[in-house]
Amino acid sequence: MPSTLSTPAEPASLTRAERLRLWTAIRVGDVAALASRLAGRGSGASIRGQVLTRLDPNAFADLLQGHRVLAVSGTNGKTTTTHLLAAAVRSGLGADARRLVTNADGANLHYGIASALSQQPRSDIAVLETDERVVSDMIAHARPELLVLLNFSRDQLDRHHEIKALGRSWRAALAAAGAVGPTIVANACDPLVVWSAGTAAKVVWVETDTTWSADGALCPACGTVLRRVPIDERARWDCPGCELTQPEASYRVDGERIVLPNGRMVHPDLQVPGSFNVSNAACALAAAVEFGVPVPEALAGMHTVTAPAGRFATTHFGRTRARLLLAKNPAGWAEALPLATSDPVILAIDSVAADGKDVSWLWDVEYEQLAGRRVVCTGPRAQDLAVRLSYAGVEHEVEPDLRAALGERDMPVDVIATYTPFQRLLKMAGLR
Repeated sequence: MPSTLSTPAEPASLTRAERLRLWTAIRVGDVAALASRLAGRGSGASIRGQVLTRLDPNAFADLLQGHRVLAVSGTNGKTTTTHLLAAAVRSGLGADARRLVTNADGANLHYGIASALSQQPRSDIAVLETDERVVSDMIAHARPELLVLLNFSRDQLDRHHEIKALGRSWRAALAAAGAVGPTIVANACDPLVVWSAGTAAKVVWVETDTTWSADGALCPACGTVLRRVPIDERARWDCPGCELTQPEASYRVDGERIVLPNGRMVHPDLQVPGSFNVSNAACALAAAVEFGVPVPEALAGMHTVTAPAGRFATTHFGRTRARLLLAKNPAGWAEALPLATSDPVILAIDSVAADGKDVSWLWDVEYEQLAGRRVVCTGPRAQDLAVRLSYAGVEHEVEPDLRAALGERDMPVDVIATYTPFQRLLKMAGLR
């Protein structure tokens, strides 16, 4: 049965000494955040969390106490899906929307989550974007009611070179949680997600409209090459070597619509572009309904989401009007490139830790689809991108400086950027 929205969680049960240590850590973290803002270094959310968790290593677990937690994880789409789910739940809460806390800025590691929770001590519902590496700790410490698992893809290859290891950690954490573990809302089209969720007590499957399958060629259970079987004009995956197969889904994406468990179709009427965001909305809707939010209220809430953490924002840099698109890995680029319709299109590439230092993934992206248009390569790894575009037969120019690449243009441009230049663009535009 879906949860009821009216039942608050039990208050955190900390000793007086633990409360004092946590309170002190929060106050010092707040001071660090203020200093960061005054220095023009950003919102201060990240440094607040780092100071907070350094002074109180138990802050992540302690701050999660007393919350009903809905967590969202996956390689791509978790920021947007978290925003959609938080908006849906807020809509269901109505006048009680202040009970909800979320890490809206996308800071999804332990310290980012702790930072967000510390700012709303009276909240009792938490919708939390969660990095793939944090999922196991989230299951262990938060006992989330719901966990949305979107997808697995190669990302930051120097750190996540073996995504099956992450899936294995999810699977183990869910097995350890047993019958009291979270209800999983999971993408049935991703073999590694299906295998990872296989030990969960309950799973609500969502059939998405995923186009990227290069990271799901082998069965995660036995290593056999998966086969794709056409059924009703859609390809379903199946393993010929073991029993792992694509499960039947309760929710299904059908073009721009979402098919509900009762067969009724609804249109999410999103203000964020792309078919992949319809899939994100289907997962958010399934989680919201499972939590107790009626479908109309959930859809109304999701309609209010426009530019989650700057994704898809349209802004000005001098005379240049630019739409900002984030793409972190081949799967993300496969979804973002069709949205970029401007000529020229600006592509910004970096390779610091937040982007992943290994840029060999450039050769897995189908840049050939940009042939016939001009491309401006910018960012510290612009030359690497230029080599890839040369092989793709795409006309391009190189301008390493991001501001110079934007220039003073009379026509709108689309800018696709990896994480670090994307964050710099947000700062340049005053969006963070």
